[in-house]
This record gives sequence, C-alpha cells and structure tokens, in this order.
Amino acid sequence: MKKLSLLLIIVLCSLVACSNNEEEAVKKQEQEEPEEIVEEKPAEPKEPEFVSPFTGLEAEEELTDRAVAIMVNNHPKARPQTGLSQADIVFEILAEGNITRLMALFHGDIPERVGPVRSARPYYFNLANDYNAIYVYHGAADFIENMIKSGAVQGLNGMYYDNDKVLFERSSDRNPPHNSYTLFDGIYQRAEEEGYALEAEYQPMPFLEKDQAIEGETATDIRFNYGNYSVRYQYDEASQKYLRYSDGVQTVEYADSTPIELDNVLILETAHQVIDDQGRREIDLESGGSALLLQQGKVQNVQWERIDGRIIPTKNGEPVPFVPGQTWVNVIPTSPGIDGVELSSETE
Repeated sequence: MKKLSLLLIIVLCSLVACSNNEEEAVKKQEQEEPEEIVEEKPAEPKEPEFVSPFTGLEAEEELTDRAVAIMVNNHPKARPQTGLSQADIVFEILAEGNITRLMALFHGDIPERVGPVRSARPYYFNLANDYNAIYVYHGAADFIENMIKSGAVQGLNGMYYDNDKVLFERSSDRNPPHNSYTLFDGIYQRAEEEGYALEAEYQPMPFLEKDQAIEGETATDIRFNYGNYSVRYQYDEASQKYLRYSDGVQTVEYADSTPIELDNVLILETAHQVIDDQGRREIDLESGGSALLLQQGKVQNVQWERIDGRIIPTKNGEPVPFVPGQTWVNVIPTSPGIDGVELSSETE
C-alpha cells in the first residue's frame, strides 16, 4: 500500500512538472515570436463641404452672394489692370478694331476694387446674364443702354455713379477714360437700391476628379494674335499654371505686380461681324464650334458649347472637365481661328 501511495505521488509530481515545463515553453515561445504589427490605413481625404461653383476650389463657407461680371479695359494705357488675379473666369473678346475688352466674373474671391472699367457691349451683357451675374460697366451707346434698361441684364452703369466714392472712383494716376474703378463694397449696396437680387444658387461647372488624368499633346508656349495685338501663354511647371502676356508684357496686378496665373485657358473660335461704321461687332456666342483647351502643359482639340448658359468644352457631346482653379476664355474670329494659334513645347 505504501508503495502504491509513493507511486501515485511520483506520478502526480511528474504531471505537475510537465505542466510547468509546458507553460514555461509556451511563455518562452510567446516572448520569442514578434508581435504582429497591424498597419493603419490612412484616412480617406474628406470631400470639402463648400466648393466654389466657378472654380471648383474649396470655400471656407457656403457662397450665397450673387456673382458679379465687370467690364475691364484692356487698352494699352489701361494695363496693368486691378483685380484680375482674383477673378474666377475672365472672358476676352474683341470690341472695336483690334482691341479686346475683358469681362471678369467674380464670385469666390472678392477684391476691393476692379478696373479700369469700360463700356458695355451686347455680347458681353448677354453672357453676364446667362451666368446670372450683376453686370457692372461704365458707359454705353444709347441703344445699348436702352437694351439694359429694358431688362436685358441687371446692370450698374458708372455713368450714373461716376466718382461717387461708393460704386466708382477715379484715380489720379491715369487719364480718362482709363481711370475709372469700381469699388466692390458698393456693388451690392447699389444693386440693392436698384432692387436686384443679392443672392443666388449656382450649379457647379464640370471639374476634374482627384487623380483624373488630362489628355492631350504637350504644349507649353502658346501664341496668337488679334490683328496686331499679340497674346501669349507660358506654362510654368513649378506652379502648374499658365502665365499670360499681352504684346509681350506679362499680365500682372497694377498695385504689386502679382502675376495672373491660370489653371485653364480656353481658346474658342466663332463668327465675328462688323455691324456699323463705328466698328461695333456682333459675335456669335451661341452656336458652338472648335476650340483649344490648355491644362497642365497639354492642349486638347475640343468643341465649345453653351450648356445651361455657360461656355463649356466638350468632346463627342460630353463635357471636358476644368482643372479646379481660375479660367481665361479667349474668343477669336474664325479666320484664321484656332489654326492660327502657334503651339510649342519649348519656351524662349
């Protein structure tokens, strides 16, 4: 009996020792094995809550103010201008002769003053109306002013507010008619006095999605003429934007020489017709046609169409999206049209 008890004790001790040895072996194995590292995936970037409808750029708050379209003088004596670096879109179209005039559309980024401001033209105010913008200009021929007063567009004419220090002011460093500037704070004040709507909702224009590739051939130096007036765009690889030149002089801000930098340049051709002995024109901005779209150092042959009142590049009937940012639209006559645009991948 004593032998049996002694045997049981020996067996139990052996089992306990084995159990302890197994636990120590497991602990040792756990210590030797490296811990599995779980890599956390980076959080997906959040879509911006507010976006500017005409630039596609993120806005700090919802943009509820109505857009403003301002006629800007492009005579050599009016350069450099003020406020163009903050425009969402600039439209450049011939007025009389070979001198172009600009219509700058502002919505997401508002300057203090813009100018010099010049007179109205029907193809401009029709464009402003289609973009649902308040139209600011200084002067107009009687028949044009009558069209505006009859409701063609909601406009503010500097002829009635000349140098009032609220909507317009004259500068002393330039001679008339190249020295009239509009004050942005006064635009909404005078518009409210006229009973115009001060707020509006806008559908966003088509913009590239993140990581969406741009098609086209390389073109970093682009040149063309309006008669004897030359325009040039150079693509800057560092900023991925286009710099602009008028008659060989870079387009900059008057006050501090801030360069005009563009993310999209649309050069479209359309029919132009001189209609009177003053050289005034009718310009077809409705029918669509051929165009060149410059983006990120590349050029695409596209069509231009009016879609919901906006000028939009298309291919096979589908909109070609803009790069988020600022856009300059050059409207040129069909002769020579876009065939007269010189494209190069080299810059001097």
